[in-house]
Amino acid sequence: MASDGIVYVIDDDEAARHSLEFLLDCAEIRVRAFPSADAFLAASPPLAGACIVTDVRMPGRSGIELVEEMKRHGADVPVIVITGHADVPLAIQAMHAGVADFIEKPFDDEVMLTAIRRVMASQADEAAQQSERRAILDRIASLSGREREVMEGLARGDANKAIAFDLGISARTVEVYRANVMLKMQAKTLSDLVRMVTTARLG
Repeated sequence: MASDGIVYVIDDDEAARHSLEFLLDCAEIRVRAFPSADAFLAASPPLAGACIVTDVRMPGRSGIELVEEMKRHGADVPVIVITGHADVPLAIQAMHAGVADFIEKPFDDEVMLTAIRRVMASQADEAAQQSERRAILDRIASLSGREREVMEGLARGDANKAIAFDLGISARTVEVYRANVMLKMQAKTLSDLVRMVTTARLG
């Protein structure tokens, strides 16, 4: 099955570019190639679910300058840089700039595919986590002020009676609010609810 993500290959070496395109096509990974970092930036392709594979040395912007430019614009896309043996110090500099990996030429096809799949899977996991967090925040927004106060007490591990005392309401009323909170938050258990509150706070 083809990947939902896409790999942007950026390399001024036409043969290397076509070779990578062919490799990714055969692996059923969507791919689009660019002859330079400048051409890539000018095209402004969609970055959701994307991964970039770029040569570290190119005419115009280098692979590292591309990473730095994207970071300046807040684009958080995993980048794998390809480097010749003489460019390893440059590749290490690229790692400090925030690239996901660097791969030395000549590289084994499986090494490249494994690196690409790893960063794309990691990105998919992160996207799923962000989606879950947005859903949790939407549920929290649906709570009344009092329901939110009860939820905070539950998340702290307070008993119903302690929450009732803090809020100046009866324990029976807390039970009603607690049931509403569990329903609106779609939490099956108290541990579910605590996990959701923790997830919401992490962002």
